[in-house]
Amino acid sequence: MKALLKTTRQEKGLKIRELAQLMGVDQAIVSKIESGARQATKEQILKFASILEIPEETLLPLWIKERLLNELQYEPYAAQAIYMVQEELENYSKKQVPTLSQSLQEKLANIDSLKVKLDTLRQYDSFRIAQALELEYTFESNRIEGNTLTLRETDLVINEGLTVSGKSMREHLEAINHQEAILYVKELVQKKSKINEREVLVMHNLILRGIMPEYAGKYRNIQVMIKGSAHNPPQPFLVAKQMEELYLWYATNYKTYHPVLLAAEMHERLVTIHPFVDGNGRTSRLLMNLILLRNGFVIANIKGDYETRMKYYTTLEQAQTTDSKEDFHHFIADVEIECLEKYLKILGG
Repeated sequence: MKALLKTTRQEKGLKIRELAQLMGVDQAIVSKIESGARQATKEQILKFASILEIPEETLLPLWIKERLLNELQYEPYAAQAIYMVQEELENYSKKQVPTLSQSLQEKLANIDSLKVKLDTLRQYDSFRIAQALELEYTFESNRIEGNTLTLRETDLVINEGLTVSGKSMREHLEAINHQEAILYVKELVQKKSKINEREVLVMHNLILRGIMPEYAGKYRNIQVMIKGSAHNPPQPFLVAKQMEELYLWYATNYKTYHPVLLAAEMHERLVTIHPFVDGNGRTSRLLMNLILLRNGFVIANIKGDYETRMKYYTTLEQAQTTDSKEDFHHFIADVEIECLEKYLKILGG
């Protein structure tokens, strides 16, 4: 790993001091990690991966291997123990993939078919189409959370920089911030970086910027309740650990789940942890759509009208409070089908 870090840094023309500044650490730390004299933390490894543009699936296994070797190299039964761990991890991974009902399999097959059709029409896509659909997404996602700006007013605030009379400053900021968060998500799609803590915290920071700056981009340190829901989020001291488990779950399962199911799962798992004081819904939907866009699908835009919102909340609460996530998976699949069909219609397909 140390050779990979040093070689990549040099190829990018970065000095140790410059890399350390980008990482926000002392240059002696970077130097020692490169030389093998110091073990990096997971947070530092993720920063290396992001700045040096090394895929996390390349760097993290090397980091884990070095940690294991450092801990176990003098243990006489280390090889036997590692073999047993490997078996357990393989079994764990197999258990995570849900058994899909026939109806859900058919919906996913329909989604794949629509995506293939969309791929043949990509040459007719344009910035204007994406801009209009992203505006609708901002409008609907904020409407779910109680924002009263209309679609036209959201457009005026975001694209014209106007202030709408009778609307609060918070509602204006929610529109502007959400649009900025979408742009960040699109940057992540282009970079093809894997989902990690840094990306999620930046998304959340953008959502709450200027609204609740003391909580923006930070896990909550207080207990919260979800109005009208039977689900009780975990205590604040459990949040960081459960979020780390969420990223581990993603790293273990992102290759085995259908992208739409993966997106739905990450949405449900994040909002169930409810790691933030506010902005959990918008952040979880952005995370869901980051996964969809990265896999070539379109934004799943959940509408904010009463009927759709109630179905969204009901299926989500069922997933949170029972062992069944089937209805929530169906709901997200239906939303994606609707959005794919709309995109195809716009492109003339």
